[in-house]
Amino acid sequence: MSVAKVPWNSLRESDLSIEPDLTGADLHETHLVRANLCRAALSEANLTGADLSAANLSEAHLSRAELTQASLTEANLSRADLPSTDLSEAHLLRADLSEAELMSADLESAKAVRANLFRADLMGAELTGANLTGADLREADLSGANLRGANLSGASLYRADT
Repeated sequence: MSVAKVPWNSLRESDLSIEPDLTGADLHETHLVRANLCRAALSEANLTGADLSAANLSEAHLSRAELTQASLTEANLSRADLPSTDLSEAHLLRADLSEAELMSADLESAKAVRANLFRADLMGAELTGANLTGADLREADLSGANLRGANLSGASLYRADT
């Protein structure tokens, strides 16, 4: 499915009050590059392998969503709700996850190079083998997170709670 064929994307350009409800939707391997899904309800949605590069998912509700191997390069997920979400092997290069709620999320082997995780809540998150090179983790809550084998080279951890 191309983003051009998604009716709410063009409708939202003229009416930002529209908040798509895609709870539980099967959107695996869907092409949603630059989609405007700000404040969308995507809880329990299957977005495995979906291309959400440069998509606007700010304040979106993605709890328990499946985003394994999804491409979220340069996506805006600021203040998104992602508890218990599966982001294993996801591509989060330069993604904005500032102030995102990622409690108990699975980011095993995720590629979050230069991602913005400023003030993100990663309490109890699974980050085994994640690549967080150059990531901004200032003031992030990493308490109880599993960072075994994670690459934190050049990451900013100023005032992060570990």
